[in-house]
Amino acid sequence: MKWKKFKIKTVTDAEDIIISALYDIGLEGAQIEDKIPLTAMEKEQMFVDILPEVQEDDGIAYLSFFVEEREDGSLEVLGEQADEAAVLENVRRELEELRQFCEIGEGSIVVEETEDLDWIHNWKQYFHQFYIDDILVIPSWEEVKTEDQARTVLHIDPGTAFGTGMHETTQLCIRQLRKHVTAGTKLLDVGTGSGILAILSLMFGAEHAVGTDLDPCAAEAVEQNCRANGIGPGRFDMMIGNIISDKSVQDKVGYGCYDIVVANILADVLVPLTPVILNQLKDGGIYITSGIIDDKEETVVEAVKAAGLKVLEVTYQGEWVSVTAQKSAQEGCGSCSMG
Repeated sequence: MKWKKFKIKTVTDAEDIIISALYDIGLEGAQIEDKIPLTAMEKEQMFVDILPEVQEDDGIAYLSFFVEEREDGSLEVLGEQADEAAVLENVRRELEELRQFCEIGEGSIVVEETEDLDWIHNWKQYFHQFYIDDILVIPSWEEVKTEDQARTVLHIDPGTAFGTGMHETTQLCIRQLRKHVTAGTKLLDVGTGSGILAILSLMFGAEHAVGTDLDPCAAEAVEQNCRANGIGPGRFDMMIGNIISDKSVQDKVGYGCYDIVVANILADVLVPLTPVILNQLKDGGIYITSGIIDDKEETVVEAVKAAGLKVLEVTYQGEWVSVTAQKSAQEGCGSCSMG
């Protein structure tokens, strides 16, 4: 499928009003490129780990709008056929009208043709092999160097929506997993994404892992990454669903049968998750959390304590926090449905 990209050079203060104006004439889904630093809330909401380095904000912004191109060369706008020249003229007219009452900067427009393939693979230019302590994380399109052959090597192709290990929160979890995973560990990874935490736990010696995620695409990502790292299908079970609210998911995952539960999500999700996940942990089991921006640390710590867990350690990297806790050791038994 081919698309026409209308890329507008403007100023950051005009981003919202231009997006709104062009939405009204049928241009939707704007891609914004600027150098404005992310706020703490934006970082928490985006929770991404493949981003280009951002230079100092210069007030310039580029807005790109994508319009589907039909086989006959016409464009699909508001469900109807449109000529490229007519769409371009409409965009120019909207920009000139906006210029009458607000500063929009240069307001130039560049029209390019693109394809789905470009969107899928463009992010690869930002993801290269890197190290997490003594672990080499490497995508399939790069080679392991001779000097790295003796390292623990994690092969990860995350796709556009899943973790790579580059994000500080993932690294915080990995370090805690290294401390607590032992031979025979049974692990539950909530919000597993690419499966990186569970896969590394299995490489560290865990016996079995279960992953849950809301996104159906996670199942394929986990399967591919397990295969790339030599993890047999019997060692990692994956299921899609909301473990917080769906009793059938909780039942399938099982109760009181996990030595470790790891959740690298967001603080606002960890709060309702924590009292639920208590039921999945074995007595004496370890609960490792991250995805916590620093100003939400106390919120998560209080939620962990309110669930009756003992906080063992709080660790930090950049603006992010990891909280590791433990369920009290009592007599009891559990029932696992997976594994």
